[in-house]
Amino acid sequence: MKRVTFLIFTVMTLFSLNASACGMGEKVDGYENTAVEHAYAHWKAGDKSPVPFVFIDVRTPEEYSESHIEGAKPIPLQQLEQRLAEVPKDKQVYLYCRSGKRSVAAATVLVKAGFTNIENVEGGITAWKEAGYPVIK
Repeated sequence: MKRVTFLIFTVMTLFSLNASACGMGEKVDGYENTAVEHAYAHWKAGDKSPVPFVFIDVRTPEEYSESHIEGAKPIPLQQLEQRLAEVPKDKQVYLYCRSGKRSVAAATVLVKAGFTNIENVEGGITAWKEAGYPVIK
């Protein structure tokens, strides 16, 4: 009985992560605006997530060094077009900045370059911190 309960729990968890991994935010111009809670849930799942993902910090190097989400790849908005090869096309891409404005611009750049699995984290790292989620300082 414990095995069956565990199996059901595992399947339900994976299903909910998969369902929440993409397609749950507001679709705008080829990318999605996603709530910080959704991004955190995916980030927290880590390697166990059924949908591979990457977080990209589009702030300046100075802002990134002050604090950032663990595992986030720093690609400043000003360099994004020259560094498109560093953005995986086979993963869900979460973009964030300080408040969400530069990450919207970054999402637009990526969509124009043919990327399809793009999510803009609404409120950026400010919302992440306000929610009490961990950052690297």
